[in-house]
Amino acid sequence: MLLFQENTIVDENSTQEKTLSIYNLIIDGGLGGQLIIALLFVLLAVALYIYFERFFAIKAAAQVDKDFMNQIRDFVLNGKIDSAKALCSNTDTPTSRLIGKGISRIGKPLDDINSAIENAGKLEVYQLEKNVSVLATIAGAAPMIGFLGTVIGMIVAIHEIANSGGQIDIKMLSDGLYTAMTTTVAGLIVGIIAYITYNHLVVRTDKVVHQMEAKSVEFLDLLNEPI
Repeated sequence: MLLFQENTIVDENSTQEKTLSIYNLIIDGGLGGQLIIALLFVLLAVALYIYFERFFAIKAAAQVDKDFMNQIRDFVLNGKIDSAKALCSNTDTPTSRLIGKGISRIGKPLDDINSAIENAGKLEVYQLEKNVSVLATIAGAAPMIGFLGTVIGMIVAIHEIANSGGQIDIKMLSDGLYTAMTTTVAGLIVGIIAYITYNHLVVRTDKVVHQMEAKSVEFLDLLNEPI
């Protein structure tokens, strides 16, 4: 009876599972691991800020009144150039600024008007893509920073094993591996988020650029129409 009870106690202890705590892994990771995790959190905050700031800016830039070009057409064909300029000035979108630049060149050769619109378009694209390249940098750098933390954690774990007299402590080794891999996971998470948000902004920016090109061509065709 006593033997049976002792075996039961041993079995119960052996079936206990070790739970993982992200907080404990970060705290036990040493100063190097904590600095890596803190840096990755900063990069994540920067990536999310840039994404939402650019997302709403690009969304606002894509809002173009469907009657805008019709009003521009009526003003230009009726010789109301000042009214067309005023309409472009009151409409705060990249497309309206391009058309406004073209209207300000009316009376000059079409090549000059086209060049002015292209130069203005480059500036507008630059404004749309502002800080978006930072997301691409974070997407590439975050996994490497996380891997750096893993290497540091492995070095620390091996150093502790060496200082223990060469005896391999499985618990010490497993704890070191848990801590080391935490930075890799954090780096991959930040990198994936930055990569997805970067590509999403690129797609939305391309749509706005195509919209600008279409309206510019429509405006040049308007100037080529016989009066």
